[in-house]
Amino acid sequence: MKIAFYGSSLLSSYWNGAATYYRGLLQALSKLGYDITFYEPNIRERQQNRDMEPPDWCRVVVYDCDSASMKQAAAYAAAADVVVKASGVGFEDNALLQLVLNAARPEALTIFWDVDAPATLAQIDRDREHPLLRDLSRIDLILTYGGGDPVVYGYRALGAPHCIPVYNALDPLTHHPVAPDPRFAADLAFLGNRLPDREERVETFFFRAASLLPDQIFLLGGAGWSSRRLPDNLRYLGHVPTRDHNAFNVSSKAVLNINRQSMASNGFSPATRVFEVAGAGACLITDSWAGLDLFLAEGSEALVAHDGKDVADILCSLTPAEAERIGRAARQRVMRQHTYAHRAEQVHQILSGFLPKPQTEAAE
Repeated sequence: MKIAFYGSSLLSSYWNGAATYYRGLLQALSKLGYDITFYEPNIRERQQNRDMEPPDWCRVVVYDCDSASMKQAAAYAAAADVVVKASGVGFEDNALLQLVLNAARPEALTIFWDVDAPATLAQIDRDREHPLLRDLSRIDLILTYGGGDPVVYGYRALGAPHCIPVYNALDPLTHHPVAPDPRFAADLAFLGNRLPDREERVETFFFRAASLLPDQIFLLGGAGWSSRRLPDNLRYLGHVPTRDHNAFNVSSKAVLNINRQSMASNGFSPATRVFEVAGAGACLITDSWAGLDLFLAEGSEALVAHDGKDVADILCSLTPAEAERIGRAARQRVMRQHTYAHRAEQVHQILSGFLPKPQTEAAE
């Protein structure tokens, strides 16, 4: 079964929060027998900041950001049984969607995989001429990075016949406990790129907590923060490659997750960071959002804050022993229920329900 997958990047996590999701899910699908080719544009200096070489479980085609190269890449969809166009590819997304739908064979299964469904639906709500609306009738299936019932109902209201969330998860081979690294020692660590939909919440939850606890050390990783004035007790690392995420997570007393505003408002949208932190056995403090209990139990497997003061209060009362206990319980939960092997089996069952059953030869 051949899958042509058009996404932002498999090879680089630089300005690409979906990288871990793509890697974990596609590798697990390859183990189920799928033949996958991933098509990604050469954009945003990602190829200069690769943190993974082309794997043996997936072919990767990098195409230049011009119309001719994009058309050539899209044409390869004609050889696939399943054609996936993800949201947020980063170069001519609307044109790329039309090109791959045009190239796909009539019998192929066409999928729009929305890795930011709450934001997409908010955009459509503001713009009823959104290009995606024009193509929904040509798409067999909407899969999403998360979002729960609000996203499912939102897409169905727009006319999508099928919408199914496929949540983030843990890849135990890449995110797991390691020894602490002095480079990342801190009381609280946060990893996230500077994005308009997140910056105000980072101010509220992270920078505010740092200002309330001047004697504690805060660690910030992620691209885009260098131009902002930061608290004196906060160290800024810049982009942290995926290979360093385990050490980043285990070297502080706790790690903070801050959902972007659209995901926090919608709920049921755990960030990749939630599973990375839990997989490393680190203590997670997260902002509050509906649906957390589907993945981790508040209090025993994760700690929840509603603002920066809550974060500061949690840090003041959290002992190293309690942090270790919470991290251990979180890892046990995600290993039991939320690995990419679990998600790949879900996707396999979904695809099996949509694709025609293979014909068996008649007995002679």
